[in-house]
Amino acid sequence: MNDITESVYIETSMVSYLTARPSNNLIMMANQEVTRKWWNTRRSKFTLYVSQVVLDEAAKGDLEMAAKRLEVLQSLLVLELTENVQGLGLQFLIKSSIPAKAADDAIHIAAATVHGLDYMLTWNCKHIANAQIQR
Repeated sequence: MNDITESVYIETSMVSYLTARPSNNLIMMANQEVTRKWWNTRRSKFTLYVSQVVLDEAAKGDLEMAAKRLEVLQSLLVLELTENVQGLGLQFLIKSSIPAKAADDAIHIAAATVHGLDYMLTWNCKHIANAQIQR
């Protein structure tokens, strides 16, 4: 048996779907269900990480929902936003189609990359999980 667990960066959209109030939108409902199912059945198979950017984003908005998001995140490991992370994030902004207004998304990708994580879980298909933006 392999004792080495794979690592996963939990991007803010994942925890948002996990803690969101039920939606009437079928796509959002399905995303919420998939997220809850993964969280309840698969997360224990991985070492989970976030960055301070995730914590900062999760703390924004409705206070009750922010508290729920932060409660879920409190047990996860926090990656350091080193100079290398900041530098790679800047390179993503310069050399990819990620717009400057999505600088936090570039930092999510950079943090997972620099720290050598195996996966990133995200529902952000606009700037992160988008083949038109990231090859």
